[in-house]
Amino acid sequence: MKQKDSRSGLKYNLIIFLRLQKFLLPYKLDMILVYGFLGVSSVFVLVIPALLGKAVDIIQTQPNLESITLVALGIIGSGILRGMASYGQAYYSQAVSQKIAFDIRNLLYDRFQRQSFSFFDKTPTAELMSRATADVEAIRMLISFAILRMVQVAVLLLMVTGILFSKNWQLALVTLAVLPFIGFRTTKTSRRLRPIWLSVQEGIAALSTILQENLSGMKVVKAFGRETEQTEKFNQQAMEVYSRNVAANGEQAANTALMTFAVYIAAGIQLLYGGSLVIEGTISAGDLTSFIFYLLTITVYVRMIGWLGNVLSRAVAAGERIFDILDLEPEIRNLHTTYPNVIKSGKIEYDDVSFNYENGTPVLEKISFSAEPGETIAIVGATGSGKSTLINLLSRFYEPTNGEIRIDGTDIKKVPLESLRGNIGFVQQEIFLFSTTIKENIAYGKSDASMESIREAAKFAQMDKFISSLPNGYDSIVGERGINLSGGQRQRLAIARTILLDPKIVILDDSLSSVDTETEALIQNNLKQMIEQTTTIIVAQRIASIYKADKILVLDSGKIIQQGTHANLIKQDGAYKNLYQLQLTNQNGNLSTAADSNISEPLR
Repeated sequence: MKQKDSRSGLKYNLIIFLRLQKFLLPYKLDMILVYGFLGVSSVFVLVIPALLGKAVDIIQTQPNLESITLVALGIIGSGILRGMASYGQAYYSQAVSQKIAFDIRNLLYDRFQRQSFSFFDKTPTAELMSRATADVEAIRMLISFAILRMVQVAVLLLMVTGILFSKNWQLALVTLAVLPFIGFRTTKTSRRLRPIWLSVQEGIAALSTILQENLSGMKVVKAFGRETEQTEKFNQQAMEVYSRNVAANGEQAANTALMTFAVYIAAGIQLLYGGSLVIEGTISAGDLTSFIFYLLTITVYVRMIGWLGNVLSRAVAAGERIFDILDLEPEIRNLHTTYPNVIKSGKIEYDDVSFNYENGTPVLEKISFSAEPGETIAIVGATGSGKSTLINLLSRFYEPTNGEIRIDGTDIKKVPLESLRGNIGFVQQEIFLFSTTIKENIAYGKSDASMESIREAAKFAQMDKFISSLPNGYDSIVGERGINLSGGQRQRLAIARTILLDPKIVILDDSLSSVDTETEALIQNNLKQMIEQTTTIIVAQRIASIYKADKILVLDSGKIIQQGTHANLIKQDGAYKNLYQLQLTNQNGNLSTAADSNISEPLR
């Protein structure tokens, strides 16, 4: 991430602004049309004061109803044409801004999808949602209004300046003398507003995070009776956002008031000096009228400069936050030299693998083991021993700090991510289901799967009977995060989703913990049918889930302290035997014969 102290000053703001303009490049023709309408509208803005001045001269010198009627018709016609041009400008500018917002959101979403797990570990979901919504909207406002208005203000000022100097250069100087002050104030205010608006948008993101966490964890909030505390926390953050918005709007209001005051001072001086020129006969009363109307016309746009500075400051702050994401390269990505389709059988090798967190805290130390195609490897250990990290490395959700992981003899860094993850079926510990049908959740990784194969996967996971009993069967909606299903049903659905992929490697990360013993036994029996051609890694806390494995790895503090078969490990004093006795010993200190009988059948 860039340092905050490098993100200040006019130069940095200009860089962000110019980068935002690149989003306009695909819509050059649309913008030419918009600016064409803008030019026509601006011309008629300037025609009307000239016609009003002409009317005053006619009335003063040679009053003539026919001439006045022609001028009146000219003003009406100019108003109609200006209105039509303004409509075209507004319509097409909005269309372009919506297209750009669409492009930016897609770019952000694509960048989100490419980021590594570590990115999402550090960034709250609501923060990312804020960047894809509120920040994109701030940029859309810049494109649809601010950029066009800035051009229009500049064009009008240049055209008015030319017209006024052509009539009387002294009065023109008096009329336009206030503009440098307005430009100075706008620039200064814009620089002061940018950090304020940045803090506003960061505050909104923090507020969204609190809201998202509270809504997602509402059951926990209510269970612990923390509604009052959570409401106070939300109100406190909302007050911070309110205070920052008030500060920004106060700065903007003061600037707008000051500029308005300056404009009307200029109008008074203009009237005083211009009136003396009319008395002297240097200019006509119609010319002075035109000058006054030109000043009033540009006053509207000059006062808009303050608002434009506000929009610009907010958009630059939003652009900064968006480019933080767009410029962020994923930590884990495909190498330039990759070997597609190298995973054929699913042999796994961990060679002296270590992993540390960014702060240097070790999680895994010198892990080495192998799994032959069709073998089942079980991993057990206390909470925090590194079990989940070990299997997350296999799918390159994280990158090892040291060592190498190979599948079928190839370093997984050299395997395209799509190919690597497409050959690994991962049933994670935290099951996530989408708010759609059961059928679509099972077929999530294989959208073209037939109904027959979806049903077979559900049968494998012992879910078909339950699904068929529902009123809508496989078309039943599971609800947000699978809220309409029990924990065990969600786990079985996730297993069906994985089995449907027919992967070379299957990872079950404590994915049977919520399943009853009978159902677990049925799923384990079904897994036996796969293991001849599928390498399986099972992470579990229960001995009953892994005792049939070909090899059991016991982890403690990131190290393999024991490995072997169940039969061998229970003969050794150590962590595995302790866990076995803890789980299978009854209150009298004797082994439970019923449970022990379930841990006697060999895997093959």
